Amino acid sequence: MLNRKRHERAPASRDTSLIARGTFIQGDVRFSGALHLEGRIAGSIHAEEQGAVFTLSESGMVEGEIRVPHAIINGQVRGDIHAAERLELAAEARITGDVHYQSLEMAAGAQVNGRMSHRAVEAARELPSPSMMDAEAVPA
Repeated sequence: MLNRKRHERAPASRDTSLIARGTFIQGDVRFSGALHLEGRIAGSIHAEEQGAVFTLSESGMVEGEIRVPHAIINGQVRGDIHAAERLELAAEARITGDVHYQSLEMAAGAQVNGRMSHRAVEAARELPSPSMMDAEAVPA
């Protein structure tokens, strides 16, 4: 479900950075293109361009905030996730923190211990209209 479209989203010419299993980075990480994390980062992760994609493998872990356009999560996150465009939570995703997204795909088995909020809801948080509240689907 989550892997079948991956090649359609990331052109072959995009630069990809890999942080391998067993690698530990303490500090903030900024990237462009694509970042694939199999190791551990204690710090925030920020994308510096519109089409950037962050992928967290099942062996990866982030302790800090993630702010990216597109995130594919299949590991552990202790911190908030802000996906400006799309968030994919694979079966092994374990998130402790709030999740903010525009578009969400969540596989059976993924776990979120925190609030989940659609990006459009955040903009209208002060006075949500009743019709807007009826149209929103909030995952359990």
